[in-house]
Amino acid sequence: MRVPVRGAAPAALVLGLALVLGPALSACDTPRTAADGGGPATDSGASGVVLRAERTSPTDIDLRWQGGGSDASGHLLEFATDASGPYTVLQYLPPQVTSYRHPDLMPHTTFHYRLRAFVGPASKPVGVTLPAGELTSADEDSSHDWLPARTDPERTSPGLPLRPTGAGAPTGFRAVVKHANGILFTWTDHASDEKGFLLESRISKGSGEASGYAPVAVFEPDVNSAGLITLPTEKRASYRVRAFTHGALSNVVRLTTGASTDQ
Repeated sequence: MRVPVRGAAPAALVLGLALVLGPALSACDTPRTAADGGGPATDSGASGVVLRAERTSPTDIDLRWQGGGSDASGHLLEFATDASGPYTVLQYLPPQVTSYRHPDLMPHTTFHYRLRAFVGPASKPVGVTLPAGELTSADEDSSHDWLPARTDPERTSPGLPLRPTGAGAPTGFRAVVKHANGILFTWTDHASDEKGFLLESRISKGSGEASGYAPVAVFEPDVNSAGLITLPTEKRASYRVRAFTHGALSNVVRLTTGASTDQ
């Protein structure tokens, strides 16, 4: 099953919009910090990452983090409304991102946050250029049976344990353009203990500029074929797929929202 990681929805797993990598954090005259019942903000978890939180409006919480070294391939940000969980994945984030805004939250609710590192090797990238324009009527009426994530036994090899050194990296990564905003990706799975696969993209911005690689979709273990519906700004991009497993956790921070601004 494909779980998109595009467009973070408040207090929910994201569902199929543009990837948001954490807008600039705004200042607050009287900030509320993670020390509000959540322990000292300078404590770090097993990963060495120090996570901090600040309530910048009654129902907006900004998160920042630092530390943890360079071994992680990225982080997944998780939240819960109960100290004992369960925790829900809010966003998969590339390693260069160190801030995130969780907006429009339920008022008078305590939110618990933590970062979990993910590690694992990525495939060789492939570049994709999509046809100009939007979908034609024929495209819209055509079968999209290529879109769901699936496992093809012919693209599964005896597995290797994942290590950041590259063992277990997906191979044979291919991208087939299906229409003006649809791409089918396939690869060979070499990992034996993956928690899943991350599809990552680097968008060309024109004039030779490009973004860094960032996750756009996450798939369950053993998947090796999946489609992607792109956005209008993603006509030219480079893609890769990463087999990943979970790493260490950060500290947990806790903040309680105030009254709704609509009241």
